[in-house]
Amino acid sequence: MELTKSELEIMDVLWDAGCPMCRSDLLAASRDKRWKDSSVHILLNSLLAKEAIREAGLVKRGKTFGRLFQPTLTREQYYAGTIFSHRCKPRIVPLFEALLSRPDITQEELAQICALVAAHQR
Repeated sequence: MELTKSELEIMDVLWDAGCPMCRSDLLAASRDKRWKDSSVHILLNSLLAKEAIREAGLVKRGKTFGRLFQPTLTREQYYAGTIFSHRCKPRIVPLFEALLSRPDITQEELAQICALVAAHQR
């Protein structure tokens, strides 16, 4: 699944919130957005069609009800999927080597990664 820059902006707001949000909450939490408030419905419908988000209930705002939306995948799941969705897919071992050689990787994160690898070897 490939998301546009505007769709990713909405996803970032939803991922950062960690809870379902309605249209007005999304607009209030969206800073430095590239899209107009009036196009949020188009973006939300596009994200629904791509199954990046799902409806998560209704909330009453004033006299009307609005739909709540939440992501169907985590930020990490999305980016992991995009790495291999391009025509020129990276090889997995060099990719991991590049990720592990980043200076911002902590020893705690390395230990967690080693534990994940060990768990998948069984």
